[in-house]
Amino acid sequence: MAISWVTALKLVPWGDVIQAAPTVLKAAKGLMKKSPEQELEEAAQAAYPQEVPPSLAGNAGELALQQVAQLEARIQQLEASQHATHQVLEKMAEQQAQIVKTVGLLRTGATRLAWACGVLGVTVLGLLVYIVRL
Repeated sequence: MAISWVTALKLVPWGDVIQAAPTVLKAAKGLMKKSPEQELEEAAQAAYPQEVPPSLAGNAGELALQQVAQLEARIQQLEASQHATHQVLEKMAEQQAQIVKTVGLLRTGATRLAWACGVLGVTVLGLLVYIVRL
């Protein structure tokens, strides 16, 4: 027996969803704070500095160390972003698990209700037959 979406949505623990929404929204805003274009520009600037001071122009070793330090900073930034993404996905997975559990309970309830209606229908039909025979 199919259940309606309205009935399924009524059984979702909206209190829990609403309570968790600010933290999920905050994490999502943190992830989306920078646009992909801005990130590409920052990565390009980190990889290719626009100006090289005259004192560093002759010393290729120091310039290479500076670029390595910039790349390490970029890697740390990406790791932090990946960690934040993981947290958001984890919270979304928990919420989806709650929804799946609720829909499963709804399906079980709908099946029981269908059986109860069937039994009630047979009982009413039996009573009608009994009353007509009197």
